[in-house]
Amino acid sequence: MSNWTVRGRAAATLTLGGLLAFAGPARTLAQVSVLTYHNDNARTGFVQESQLTPANVDATHFGRLFHHAVDGYVYAQPLYVPNVAVPGEGTHNLVYVATEHDSIYAFDADDAHGSNRQPLWHFRFLDRRIGMNPVPSRDTGCSDLVPQIGITGTPVIDPVGGTLFLVTKSKEQGQYVQRLHALDVTNGHERFGGPIKISASLPGSGDGSSGGMIAFDPLREHQRPGLLLVNGIVYISWASHCDNGPYHGWVIGYDANTLAQVSAFVTTPNGGLGGIWQSGGAPAADAGGNIYAITGNGTFDADSSGSDYGDTFLKLSTTGGLSVADYFTPFNAAMLEAGDVDLGSGGALLLPDQVGAHPHLVVGGGKEGTIYLVDRDGMGHFNPTDDSQIVQSIPAAVGGVFSTPAYWNGTIYFGGSGDALKAFPLSGGLLSTTPASQASTSFGFPGATPSVSANGTSDGIVWAIEHVGSKNLAPAVLHAYDATDLSHELYNSTQKRHRDAAGGVVKFAVPTIANGKVYVAGRKRLTVYGLL
Repeated sequence: MSNWTVRGRAAATLTLGGLLAFAGPARTLAQVSVLTYHNDNARTGFVQESQLTPANVDATHFGRLFHHAVDGYVYAQPLYVPNVAVPGEGTHNLVYVATEHDSIYAFDADDAHGSNRQPLWHFRFLDRRIGMNPVPSRDTGCSDLVPQIGITGTPVIDPVGGTLFLVTKSKEQGQYVQRLHALDVTNGHERFGGPIKISASLPGSGDGSSGGMIAFDPLREHQRPGLLLVNGIVYISWASHCDNGPYHGWVIGYDANTLAQVSAFVTTPNGGLGGIWQSGGAPAADAGGNIYAITGNGTFDADSSGSDYGDTFLKLSTTGGLSVADYFTPFNAAMLEAGDVDLGSGGALLLPDQVGAHPHLVVGGGKEGTIYLVDRDGMGHFNPTDDSQIVQSIPAAVGGVFSTPAYWNGTIYFGGSGDALKAFPLSGGLLSTTPASQASTSFGFPGATPSVSANGTSDGIVWAIEHVGSKNLAPAVLHAYDATDLSHELYNSTQKRHRDAAGGVVKFAVPTIANGKVYVAGRKRLTVYGLL
């Protein structure tokens, strides 16, 4: 059912002793981990970093160190775990890369040549002997992901159990299958008797229903968002391929220690659409285990005692299953739905506690470019006249949002489509209505999901990957900006193009910054940057 290699040798024996040797000796001083999309469950995009600073990130001192080839396009954010005891290979800092060819790679995160540019281990979830392959793009009637669809959503890692969770999509003798895998981070072996086929059925009379039930469709449902791990449950969410129906937004929870399905939720049980895609952004979670996601175009009738939540900020309770605890839907939701102006093209960011009447806030935006600041303790539901019931809305603040904003040191960073990267300060629990600074150049479609590295509250750098040129030939360009003044660009990878080129870009790419290096994934390649 799968092909597994460790440096071309037979599989090593599974050993859990010393799985994550954080307290033991290591080859480097690495301590930071990146275990989930946008670096934490609040989706702030922040990572602690002391080696890379505004003083040394420039084209003289910083650039491409090495790159690794992989077997497919990479839409998932690379993940990073330091000091992993790999059986038979010693202790390494590992970077994990998942591809649309249904593969997962574990590379030494620091080693350009000692591994001969080979992964420490590589697991391919395919078996052509039984007709098990990635799904051809043409089967979905959508050219968004080409030429094949395998692993799209960013995996999530449980650091306590040493398990990496991911979802594969495959075509097997004419049938379409999605599976949840739980892999040992040290060697890629399946755990807990996995993988398990993903299936679900919930009551509903909406699109594609039969006999009063809505069934999960493994072909139509697109697992684009990153996975979420909270309170021992792995939550997976879905949308569509090019809005080809019937489809709905789904969230399904699985026990992280047994892979047993424990909960399921559908966003539009009596209507249609309402996908959770967020341009690859993962749902967020607060300290109480509540989940926050933003849905795309679809049926909305929650204001009239219905159960459909298209174009909505959702707060889902995880107590006793999955249920709607609260929501906010913009007053112009019908216009957004009619014009294909998804609210859910952007992901939700949970802010740290703020002063004032609304200490618990969530922020996000969609294709319309409005920034919404919503009280998580009272989200406001729906007002047909305007959005005055929420904390703040700033119309046309940024270009279309196909990204998740970042937060650092009292500032929120947005990278809108066709717009410059912008910094909006927070004061008294409110956002400035105009940016305090912005980059001097604009990014085209789809903009960028920014991430921030800093040494606490100092030496902040905003990182972003720009999609340049035509859809099929575009290069990736890595940018670094002074987080205190975005008009000061520190570096971009075109300044030393021949030395620093990252190869082909994929849309919605998110850089991973960890322990003095920056990891950029794209078309069949992982490129690693750092101090020269």
